[in-house]
Amino acid sequence: MKLLLKKRVQDLGELGDLVEVRAGFGRNYLIPNGLAIEVNSANLLWFEAQKRRLLQVEAETLEQVSKVAERLNATSCTIIARATEEGHLFGSVTSDTVIEHLKQDGIEIDPSTLILEKPIKELGIYTLVVDLHPEVKAELKVWVVKGDEDST
Repeated sequence: MKLLLKKRVQDLGELGDLVEVRAGFGRNYLIPNGLAIEVNSANLLWFEAQKRRLLQVEAETLEQVSKVAERLNATSCTIIARATEEGHLFGSVTSDTVIEHLKQDGIEIDPSTLILEKPIKELGIYTLVVDLHPEVKAELKVWVVKGDEDST
């Protein structure tokens, strides 16, 4: 199936590229999510008319995402958790926990952008990658510290 990309799609192509994909991927993911349109003369004419606006929207999105990345790079997140004397947590710190702490600091990110391969189960300092945009990644420092037994 031949499609025209309306947005940059990682590992597939840039805005305006003609790509060949499997029919299911195109019909079930790219087209419904507004990432691509089918190639035909009407869509090509529409795309040429809209291309400047789409490029401007993409540039604005990149600028906004870059600002969020700068804030994330300058931010650290301290999570107080109950733990044993050896540093093993009772429970774990998940991406949802980190996102909740970021919301309290006034930073909202899409949960799917925070890359946490497995839950954190030890005290320590962790650097998590936040994949905000195909061109923009940020690093977030997460401190998992032991809380006082009286306050937990």
